[in-house]
Order: sequence, then C-alpha cells, then structure tokens
Amino acid sequence: MADKKPFRLLFVCLGNICRSPAAEGIMKKFVEDSGRSADFFIDSAGTADWHEGKFPDARMTRQGSKRGYNFDSIARQVRSEDFSNFDLILVMDQNNLREIRHFNPDGNLMHKVMLFTDFAINRSETQVPDPYYGGDDGFEQVLDILEDGCRELLVRL
Repeated sequence: MADKKPFRLLFVCLGNICRSPAAEGIMKKFVEDSGRSADFFIDSAGTADWHEGKFPDARMTRQGSKRGYNFDSIARQVRSEDFSNFDLILVMDQNNLREIRHFNPDGNLMHKVMLFTDFAINRSETQVPDPYYGGDDGFEQVLDILEDGCRELLVRL
C-alpha cells in the first residue's frame, strides 16, 4: 500500500515573524497532540523579505510559550513555487491576500489561497491583526484567533 502524501499547509503574514510563525507553531502542536503529525507538512512565510533568516518576534515567542507553544521557525519570503508545493495557503489579512498575488501573477493557483479567519468560527474578527506595533494584549488576541482557527482547520482537514 502506498504512503499517503501529507497535506501541505502554508501560513502567510507580512514579515513572517509574528502571526504566521505562531499559526505554524500552534497548528503543529494541535496536529502532534491529535497523533496526526504524519498527515501534515506545515510551514510559514511572509509577503515581504525584511526579516528573512530571523526567528519569530520575541514578544510572540514569549506569549506563545506561556500557552505551551514553541515558535522556532526561520522567516522566509513567499516563493512562486509555494503555489504548486502547498495544498492550502492561509493569509492573515486582506493586505497579505493582495500582496500574495504578485507571487502567482497568472492567478492560476489562487484557488489555494484563503483568509485564515474563514476558519476562526468562534471569533468575530475578519482578519488577524498585526500585533507588531502594539503591546502584549495584541499578541494575546492574535493567539486567541489562531487557536480558534487552527482547531477548526484540523477538524475540517
């Protein structure tokens, strides 16, 4: 019997140091806790390259650690091949949605892209706000949204 290919999931925000690496870390933990690690490949990227090669923002890492998460991915920019390499690409806000189109200029694979908040069924936010210029409460809000969306995402997948 052939091995089933893992579902490939990419989370995208602007710089890939706050929201998307947090979503990646949360989803990895949920998948691991459910015993389904072999079923998924999970990654994150940013639409901008400002933070490429850097670890997630220390404030996000600290807040996530309080909840039992490990955010240790290395920031990278979205690449055009991500559209063919991933089954689902979840962006954090409308700006990310607009910007990611530049990496798939003919638009043939944009059907793989969705807003993350489409899965956050217990939250009223329509976008995951960028906490970068705010305080701890902004990071907490983002984590609440990401937890809700990742729980639902795991159920649907």
